[in-house]
Parts: sequence; structure tokens; C-alpha cells
Amino acid sequence: MAATDEMLGIALRHKPHAACIVPEKREELTTEGGLDVAGHYDRMARLVDALAGAGIRVSLFIEPDARQIEAAVRLKVPVVELHTGLYAELSGEARTVELRRLTDAAALAAKNGIEVHAGHGLTYDNVAPIAAIRQVRELNIGHFLVGEALFVGLGEAVRLMREAMDAAR
Repeated sequence: MAATDEMLGIALRHKPHAACIVPEKREELTTEGGLDVAGHYDRMARLVDALAGAGIRVSLFIEPDARQIEAAVRLKVPVVELHTGLYAELSGEARTVELRRLTDAAALAAKNGIEVHAGHGLTYDNVAPIAAIRQVRELNIGHFLVGEALFVGLGEAVRLMREAMDAAR
């Protein structure tokens, strides 16, 4: 959900099991980066407190950055989802460097008791190194799977992705 009062109201009315707060902008087709929790800490604290107070499990979609993890720890959120979009766009040594950032962020979050999820831009071709990060408990791969389902069917698209993820573990 976007970090807006409108979305907060909807969440509080419907009380889903969980809500992932993302930095959604009206002009984006999809989320283009992680939420700046550290830079907007007070606003995030208000949203997180309201959601958690309603019994909604809160997740923050963030960049793999120690400053963002530390802010999430201070907010006492149970889950962070690490943005893998930059990793997905890079290649060669640059991708290796971004994978190290993701691995380090996952370790820092888990060390502080936060469950780690990851997602954005993951495909059959790039998912294995992310799935191999031992602290990652969930991968969110919607857009790619729906696109692939047009060609091979949803069941087969999911089966192939799961196969790639399991092989990496």
C-alpha cells in the first residue's frame, strides 16, 4: 500500500492480515525504488503504529541499505522487503556488488529479528542468487509470473520459478 492517509484508512477499514508499505507515486507503472523510511521516519512511525495497533502485520519495502534497516528496527516492524530492482537491471561486477548489498542487508535485518522478503524485477534468469540468501523467507515475483503465464499458463510459470528458487537453496 502507498504511504498515504487514504490507503491507511482503507487498510484500517478492511484489516488485512498484512500490509506492505511502498513508495508509490501516481505516475509510476510499478514501484521504482525502496521507501525512504529513515528520511520520513515520523510519518512512517504514524502509519506503522496505526496498522500494528489494528493487528495488521506491517512490512516496509526498502532499499538494501543499513540506514533503512536501522530505521525499520527502531519502528519495530516484523518484516522488510528488500528492493531487488537495481540488482535485476545490472550485470557483471555491478550486479555482484548489488547482490552483496542485498546479502548484507538481509543479514542485518535478520540479526535484528526482522523477517526478510525480497522482490522486484526477478525472473527465471536472475532469481537464484537472491533465493540463495539464507535469511530471505519470501520472494515477491508477480509481474514476471503473470507475463510468463500468458505463454505457458500460470501453473507452469509458478512451477518453473519454484524450481529455480528451490535449486538455489
